[in-house]
Amino acid sequence: LLFVVPATSPEEDRLWNIVKANSLDFDAWTALIDETEKVAWDKILKIRRVYDAFLAEFPLCYGYWKKYADHEARLGDMDKVLEVYERAVVGVTYSVDIWLHYCTFAISTYGDPETIRRLFERGLTYVGTDYLSSPLWDKYIEYEEMHSEWARVASIYTRILEIPNRSLDNYFNRFKELVGSRPLSELRSAEETPVPPSGLSENGGQASEGDVHTVEPEDSVKPVTAGLTEAESEKYIALREEMYKKAKEFDSKISDFENAIRRPYFHVRPLNAAELENWHNYLDFMEGQDDLNKVVKLYERCLIACANYPEYWTRYVLCMEACGSMDIADNALVRATQVFVKRQPDIHLFAARFKEQNADIPGARAAYERVHTEIAPGLLEAIIKHANMEHRLGNLETSFSLYEQAISIEKGKEQSQVLPMLYAQYSRFVYLASGNAEKAREILATALDHVQFSKPLLEALIHLESIMSLPKRIDYLDSLVDKLIAPSSDSTASAAEREELSCIFLEFLSVFGDVQSIKKAEDRHAKLFLPHRSKSVLKKRLAEDYLSSDKSKVAKSYTDSASPAQSVMGGYPNAQQTQWPAGYGVQPQGWPPANQAQPQVQQWGPGYTQQPAYGAYGGATYGGSYTAPQVPAAVAPTAAYGAYPPTYPPQQPPQAAAATAFPQQSYAQPAAAAAAPVQQPAAVPQPYYASYY
Repeated sequence: LLFVVPATSPEEDRLWNIVKANSLDFDAWTALIDETEKVAWDKILKIRRVYDAFLAEFPLCYGYWKKYADHEARLGDMDKVLEVYERAVVGVTYSVDIWLHYCTFAISTYGDPETIRRLFERGLTYVGTDYLSSPLWDKYIEYEEMHSEWARVASIYTRILEIPNRSLDNYFNRFKELVGSRPLSELRSAEETPVPPSGLSENGGQASEGDVHTVEPEDSVKPVTAGLTEAESEKYIALREEMYKKAKEFDSKISDFENAIRRPYFHVRPLNAAELENWHNYLDFMEGQDDLNKVVKLYERCLIACANYPEYWTRYVLCMEACGSMDIADNALVRATQVFVKRQPDIHLFAARFKEQNADIPGARAAYERVHTEIAPGLLEAIIKHANMEHRLGNLETSFSLYEQAISIEKGKEQSQVLPMLYAQYSRFVYLASGNAEKAREILATALDHVQFSKPLLEALIHLESIMSLPKRIDYLDSLVDKLIAPSSDSTASAAEREELSCIFLEFLSVFGDVQSIKKAEDRHAKLFLPHRSKSVLKKRLAEDYLSSDKSKVAKSYTDSASPAQSVMGGYPNAQQTQWPAGYGVQPQGWPPANQAQPQVQQWGPGYTQQPAYGAYGGATYGGSYTAPQVPAAVAPTAAYGAYPPTYPPQQPPQAAAATAFPQQSYAQPAAAAAAPVQQPAAVPQPYYASYY
């Protein structure tokens, strides 16, 4: 059957155009949902269209999954309600709230207690150890109390008392009240019910030889009440109290971390720095506890609140790799790059390096190509990293081709600020990778003909000469420097950039120049820059001199006077800032500095702000402050990740007849995890509503 979506209103059309242009515009999405609900209250196809498209972009918004399910329920399609909830628990598996809504729906819809209990157990597999999981536990207890299943209620309390959670004290008090209000025989499970010692007759005497004790069928279900004393009740409570005390001990270690979490749910608004730091500290602590299951579940909780931050996805992947859990690492990387931070270049550059390190070269190339063509065309860092990878693989000509293609594309743009840096990096790469000095110089000479004369380009020329063998082209460089820093120059370089470049050239000459060339450059620098030093700087110097002691003045006047034996750079206040560090010639390609010429606006997705997730271009670490993860002991988790618990038996959702209707999301688990039992019914994988726009 073909279903035609009803026509949209002008306001809907306007909002659809906005979200198609920028699918990360959360406010536009919510306005579109509100408008659709207002004009199409009974038109389920329009409601499905907008919710499907929105939740494909923001699957962690559990409240909108609930609203979607309510719309389907309002229009009477219970199979569709079930489908929505099944998709919801795939999209936001570690949300206490979505499991609570799902279980509440099941209680109101299905009459089979075992079906409902299976659903509770599925949810608790993932979120039962969450510090804020008490609403779901309370609902489970309420359901069993409603059916007077007191042994089940006691069993649930026993399980809770082993778990650190915010309501732990309350649960222990409620458990003691339960024991005081119900006979112990009703609370004990079949395994806990004491069995009379063999060889005793009914009246407690010894059975005589030849006596035959006939067990009636009723004996197996008749409650055993004999011998239940107050001491046994105290022992029953004492065993649970030991669990409670152990949980309280661990609770004391994590309560500060938990109390600092102000926003445990997902939202597009940024988290404050203190909360982000708290998540890092909490993860540091948990990684040191030698419990992989706890580590995984904390990361999954963290990645609900911090889903928009690539650094946490990167950390999760590296931690799981260090633990040997590559299926979890691969799954996290798929979710990050395909759903949650898919428009941020950082995560794709990390994915490329991660895949290369794990011998997935086609995957690494695909990650780089996605950045080049879709995420951030012309991103210098991506070009450099890709070229360096091909060089490591022995494909030097491919590396050259990458630079040449990028240069060709940038030439077609007006006033490309990336182009000078591409030429500079290409020249340096050619010399360092192949040793071809003539080709390296030729590249920069070509650059002078095709790009506007600029500080980054001239700095690249000076640096290239510094790492090449003698003789140095000092006169050639001097003429170029003079052209750039001259007051009459048509260069766009600022006064600060001109002065800094002059200092860089003086530093170069101090190593490779002769007396005459140094004097010429020093005189030019003094003439152009020293008379124009800021008056405010001079006033500050006078104030400091006035306030200093006589002794300080003597010391200051001594240090301020440059002796002939001092470095030629002593007279230039900015020179010290531009000195090249030791080993500069072999540093990864990393200039210009951040406060100099910036690349032109990149075409990555709206809302992306580049984060310092990577160090120098050749760096081996990801994330500025993140240290190598501690490796928890390889304890088999009860629920590893996403919707795939490795130890939980396959479950059929309520009304299994509708199972085949559940579509799988586009970030389905990698093949490595496919062998694990899954919580979802089997279904043919298909793109998750990717055809809407």
